[in-house]
Amino acid sequence: MNNGKKLVLSALLLALVQVGFLGWMIVGRAAVLRDGREVLLKVEPVDPRNLLRGDYVILNYDISRLPLSMIADIGEVRHDLVPMHSVTVRLRREEDGYWRAGGAWLKTPPNPAGADEVDIVGQVPPLNLAHVDGEVRVTYGIERFYVPEGEGRAIERDMRVRPFGVRAAVSSSGTAQVKALMDGENMLFEEPLY
Repeated sequence: MNNGKKLVLSALLLALVQVGFLGWMIVGRAAVLRDGREVLLKVEPVDPRNLLRGDYVILNYDISRLPLSMIADIGEVRHDLVPMHSVTVRLRREEDGYWRAGGAWLKTPPNPAGADEVDIVGQVPPLNLAHVDGEVRVTYGIERFYVPEGEGRAIERDMRVRPFGVRAAVSSSGTAQVKALMDGENMLFEEPLY
């Protein structure tokens, strides 16, 4: 086989691998949205603009700040060895319809989530575990939601006076995806499957 054919075959193989990887990412996200357990989380706004992608809202959740005392196995972890720690947070549905943290573990929870519970996996920087006024800051990968251009500031303003929420889908492995941005009972924006 000559060098020209090898180069073409190599380029085709590389293109197939890249397309396959992108397809795998898209299908994985869609699977969480389609099959994940739906939870409603209370949100607070931070900042509504990204110059490259348009308006968005950065969302803080009440489950984003956890008391250190809630993390059952916090004493078993060395804070200086790993750049990020995974944390599993057990959510429970409250009477108002929102899901809130009921427990958390840096290792595997001791028992599976019950029928009215969902385990969501987040990340905590090690310095955060040691130094934040008795609280841990957790990110879940659902802290940013893009909205149509020109609507981010209005949504941010409205969030300061009315309760907003996010309907999120959580897979059995704890991965979360935003399904919809809610203004009280009204759905403002729904995330498409693909």
